[in-house]
Amino acid sequence: MYPEPVRHAPAQQAVEVHQPTPITPAVMAPGPVVPVQPGVVPSVASIVLPDGRVVTGYAINPAQPEPVVARPPVSRAAVNVALGGVGFFAVCGGLLLLTTFITALTALITQLITLAAVIFGGFIAVQVFKPHGHQGGTTVNIRKAIFKRNHFNG
Repeated sequence: MYPEPVRHAPAQQAVEVHQPTPITPAVMAPGPVVPVQPGVVPSVASIVLPDGRVVTGYAINPAQPEPVVARPPVSRAAVNVALGGVGFFAVCGGLLLLTTFITALTALITQLITLAAVIFGGFIAVQVFKPHGHQGGTTVNIRKAIFKRNHFNG
C-alpha cells in the first residue's frame, strides 16, 4: 500500500557546508564622541574562536532570581472566619437593600392612595357643592303614576 523507502549510499547524500559571513558595521556620520567613565570597571572577557580570531567583550553575569520567601501557613480557622465575615457583610447589605426597597414601595403606595383620595374627594366635593338650580333629567309626578305589579306606568 505504501511505497518502499529508497535507501541511498552515504556517498550519494549531498552535504552542504555553510560558512558564516562577517557582518560589516553600518557606516554612520561621525558625530561628537563624549567619553563616559564608568563608575566601576567591569571585567573584560576574551574568547579565541577556532579560526584564530579573538573576541573581547564584557562578561554579563546571569540574573539571579530572587530567593523564594517561605510564606507562613494560614490556618483553616482564619480562612473560615474571613469567609464568614465576607458572607455576613454580603447578607447585611442585601437586607439593607431589601428594607430600603420595602420602605420605598410603602411610600409609593401611600402616595397613590393619597392621590386617589384627593381626586375622588374633589369629585364628591364638586357634586355636593354644585348649585341646585335647574337640574337635568326628567321630572316625574309620582301622584299621577299608576303602579301595577311592580311596573311603573307613567
